Amino acid sequence: MTGGSMSESELFEDLLNQLAEQKGIEPDYQDIWGQSHPVPLETTLKILRAMGCRVEELEDLRREIQKELESDWKWLVDPLLILSEKDPPKEMNFRFPASPLSREDRLPDDSLIQLKIKEESGRETRYQFTGDQLFFKEAFRIEGDLYLRGALFFPQDLPLGYHDGWLAVQVEGQGFEQGFKVIVCPERTYLPSVLQDQGKRAGIMIALAGLRSKQNWGIGDLGDLKKLVRWAVEELQVDVIGLLPLHALTNREPYNISPYYPSSRLYRNPIYLSVPEIDEYRYSLEAWSFIMTADAQALLGEVRGSETVSFEKADRLKMKVLKILFQTFLERHWKGPGEESERQKQFQIYLDQEGELLNTFAVYCALEAHFRETSSGIHTWGQWPAPFQDPGSPEVKKFSQEHWPEVLFFKYLQWQIEEQLSATQALARELGAEIGLYQDLALGSDPWGADSWAWREYTVPGMRAGCPPDDFAPQGQEWGFCPPNSQAYRRDGYQFFAQEIRKNCHPGGALRLDHVLKLSRLFWIPEGRTPKEGAYVNYPLPELLQVLALESVRNKTLIIGEDLGTLPDGLREMLQAKGIFSYRLFYFEKDQGGYLNRPQAYPESALASISTHDLPPLAGFWAMEDIHLRKSLGLFAEEDQFSQAIAGRIVEKRRIVDRLQELGYLSDEEGQDLQAQEEPVLTDGLVRAVFSFLLSTRAKLTVLSQEDLFLEKKQFNLPSTTNEYPNWSRKMRYSLEEVREHPEARKLASRFRDLIIESGRGVI
Repeated sequence: MTGGSMSESELFEDLLNQLAEQKGIEPDYQDIWGQSHPVPLETTLKILRAMGCRVEELEDLRREIQKELESDWKWLVDPLLILSEKDPPKEMNFRFPASPLSREDRLPDDSLIQLKIKEESGRETRYQFTGDQLFFKEAFRIEGDLYLRGALFFPQDLPLGYHDGWLAVQVEGQGFEQGFKVIVCPERTYLPSVLQDQGKRAGIMIALAGLRSKQNWGIGDLGDLKKLVRWAVEELQVDVIGLLPLHALTNREPYNISPYYPSSRLYRNPIYLSVPEIDEYRYSLEAWSFIMTADAQALLGEVRGSETVSFEKADRLKMKVLKILFQTFLERHWKGPGEESERQKQFQIYLDQEGELLNTFAVYCALEAHFRETSSGIHTWGQWPAPFQDPGSPEVKKFSQEHWPEVLFFKYLQWQIEEQLSATQALARELGAEIGLYQDLALGSDPWGADSWAWREYTVPGMRAGCPPDDFAPQGQEWGFCPPNSQAYRRDGYQFFAQEIRKNCHPGGALRLDHVLKLSRLFWIPEGRTPKEGAYVNYPLPELLQVLALESVRNKTLIIGEDLGTLPDGLREMLQAKGIFSYRLFYFEKDQGGYLNRPQAYPESALASISTHDLPPLAGFWAMEDIHLRKSLGLFAEEDQFSQAIAGRIVEKRRIVDRLQELGYLSDEEGQDLQAQEEPVLTDGLVRAVFSFLLSTRAKLTVLSQEDLFLEKKQFNLPSTTNEYPNWSRKMRYSLEEVREHPEARKLASRFRDLIIESGRGVI
């Protein structure tokens, strides 16, 4: 405006923008093509309401803005202090309401402060400060009342960990006290010794569900994983075995089988249990009798022989047997005090370690099973009777007491998963792999799943996470789950966030964070709105990174951040400074001319790969299988888009050949032969060149998917589809028996192994 005063609507919008800025809501976003989109006013209003703000009238906005400005002054001390172990702050601020007679340029002479720090270990230290040991900082008035801010020396020798603090201030006849949390963090995340200095390693990525073997029950299991680990370390010489998330699912097709849309990110899917490796299976005649029945054998044969994984059928078969095994456990081991068997004691140790976190999850699972079996038409906890929708209700407590065996059953399943996974990681280490299992933590969870029922305060209702328009989704994407609530994370001293990291680090040596951008900002979309109407909301990146570093170091786990897509300026550099590995894909790493980046352009702190589960593997990319698939499913709005995609891919392939030939990974003769073709085909020499290129990059980790290793053409998941494509359920081309015996499988595996050894990335 030029001159004059603002109208009421203009003033409302101005105040709204001020409050949005305070709350970290960005005013616009850029799509992948660089075009800026202002965030609609209605979107900003909805996000602020979801955050708990009143924004109906001008006075509401003024109060909310003032509340934000005054928020720090309402606390005696910051409720949460997150410190660096190497560079802790020299001072700690405190503030208090002064008397009307207090001066505004100094602390009262009679100020007396007591500070107590109780370390995580239980060690307790007390400090006392008098007026001459304190420092005046500033004065501030709130509604006419005077507040003073001062500072005191802060202890410099606190160890890494989560500690409790208590501060008491006595001044001018008044007394104030408050507890607070102190988190002391390392400077960087953990780096395994094999990757330090010039160390480099290689790995393989698999989807556990897709493993095929003669022994499994129609879906890859943890017994299969042991065999794959042995083969991968011994035969391929890899140090890393990557897994898609093993999170708990409801296993209902087609919507509830995605590992990135789990019921819980804190616990795992029992469908992956190797039933024959459970101790009770060895002596349960009832389980043997059941599995040998004609019906069970027919179902077992069906799920084993299927070209894709049938989650529902495999789950139904396994759960019947697992319930029998649990009953066997109860009869044999669940005894009273003084009569406990060694197995019961081991189970009790696990229960004590997991505590209320596991109990709440198991109660949810028991309730979910109960209502599914006793009430038709109930699919989510939102359809349960109202008292059972509240995990803290008397009705839920009574149910858990009356149905304790059912609740204990789901705890037993998680115990067995933990046992089998830990044994697999131990095997990898025994064989010479230092990192071993590489776990994956999904970005969010099903809003009608276990985590959302039990821990809903850690998500923002009425909102959905997603992303703005891009090449793969011109209308943008809405991912179906609520964004995390950073205010709730902070209120509990990041304990829940730490649990999410901790639970997924173990057992393993590396953890991938899906969409690591979430630590910095996330795209929020109001329910019922399109992704184009969304907005980016900022998160407390420095604090989240510090807690992440603490959990990484404590669990000796390498952290890998999936940092693909549109990122804020400087984010990759901030992550790298914390030791978090970047995710670099062969397809995407290009210079401004559209040619492959040279191997030297890859950062050291990175994982280099060809593709992901959402992209075509090399053979499919080269055959343009993904483009033809999208056309067959009607995912191109116009025929011209399909033609342009084909033409663009051919250009892309020629540029890849050019660069590989230029850098010496392809001979001049083979490069010229490929360029002379109307469309370059994928030859053995070209595959070897791509693999060699990746293994020669500066990236400390190079990981191939099993699809790339065995030259599969079909990708594992096709985004923006559900039952149009067999997402998440494709089985591995070769069975675990065939990878050691089939001539073609051995040939393909040997090529990768030889290149790993040549590159110096082998485990031996």
